[in-house]
Amino acid sequence: MNISKDSYIHWFRHSSPYIHQHRGKIAVIMLPGEFIEAPYLTNIINDIAVLASLGLKLVIVHGARSQIEAVLQAQEIDSNFHRDLRVTPHEHLEDILRAVGATRFALESAFSCGLPNSAMHGSRMRVRSGNFINAKPCGIIDGIDFQFTGEIRSVDSHGITRLLDDNNIVLISPVGYSLTGELFNVSFADVAVKVATAIDADKLITYNDDGQIRDADDHAYREMTLLQCKKFLVETQRHRQDNTYFSLQACHRACDGGVARAHIISAREDGAILKELYTRDGSGTMIYRDSYETIRRARIEDVTGIINLIAPLEDQGVLVKRSRERLENEIDCFTVMEKDNLIIGCAALYPLPDTQFAEVACVAIHPEYQGGGRARKLLTHLERHAARLGAHTLFLLTTQTAHWFIEQGFIETLVDALPVERQALYNYQRKSKVFTKRVVVRASTVDL
Repeated sequence: MNISKDSYIHWFRHSSPYIHQHRGKIAVIMLPGEFIEAPYLTNIINDIAVLASLGLKLVIVHGARSQIEAVLQAQEIDSNFHRDLRVTPHEHLEDILRAVGATRFALESAFSCGLPNSAMHGSRMRVRSGNFINAKPCGIIDGIDFQFTGEIRSVDSHGITRLLDDNNIVLISPVGYSLTGELFNVSFADVAVKVATAIDADKLITYNDDGQIRDADDHAYREMTLLQCKKFLVETQRHRQDNTYFSLQACHRACDGGVARAHIISAREDGAILKELYTRDGSGTMIYRDSYETIRRARIEDVTGIINLIAPLEDQGVLVKRSRERLENEIDCFTVMEKDNLIIGCAALYPLPDTQFAEVACVAIHPEYQGGGRARKLLTHLERHAARLGAHTLFLLTTQTAHWFIEQGFIETLVDALPVERQALYNYQRKSKVFTKRVVVRASTVDL
């Protein structure tokens, strides 16, 4: 792919806020075993090297299911599975550990490459492994003895964070160690989720075959709240059969355990993890606990973002021009919608003293985020705020957005219906239409 110098500069500048945002944060990366032998592993390793160079603290939890299958099949051994877990008899354990160990060594070797003209050149990445997972037998479930298949008892979070603080990449295999010295075959997804929650990771990132989660109607999900994700997992009729819902389940468990955000990305898409973390709209599906797009009262440091948002509309005559000085003086009247430190929406509410009127103004949404109901959400917040301030009537003046406000319940009226002091400021040359709406006072309102 040829990228012009100007395009590269544009991309790099727009990635800078995400570089600052992620530096020093902890990410746990799930890497299924089938991708470790794939031709695109080199791209994945190179991308992980870039993440490390940009200051992320990385824990990589690898799987080995396909490698274990290959070793067992070579000896004509069939495995039994129950609840998607492999039953591990003692006589199979040595072969399983050999497959897991070979997979780990292959990854360590990949991270040791440093050829010129590659992302790994000069990286000197230090990869450290260890006995971080304490496990116990799964026992007998539904009448089936899982033998040396284990479940995780605890994670040595202190040991992992010490290595991360010393600028190591921590590599963890799907093996658990017991207090009696036994080894257990454990689910690599369980390891990743338990490690992520134990070390208070900021992110869990999992690779799958096909990237974004899609439903049966081929609708792609860029993000899901934790509740939306749970509902989606339960409603199996919505699933598209070729998606990796194993990844979605792991992400849900991680977020439910306290991880703020989890991401599903395609192992086949070159640079998927870089696009997901360092571009505004990413490349995969994100599950999140917190409010991904937040609505809050504006602060003085938001003035530049508001100017960038409303300046094109002022040039088009949609909004009345406001100077920076005026915006700074009126910043307490503004509400903003923020996504990843970018102001993507704003609106203002001006209560008129000694009246029950409040003026709505300066409603604007970033062009890339229009059509998603965001302006309506901002207006709803303004209405709630007006109710708390004791206003009974909202009014606004507009020249080009009348129909949208009518759809939101505003009614066109005459200039004479405005409070006297606002009538005196009416610009008859601009010929704005006047709309009003009664404020509905709800029993419960949420502070902005």
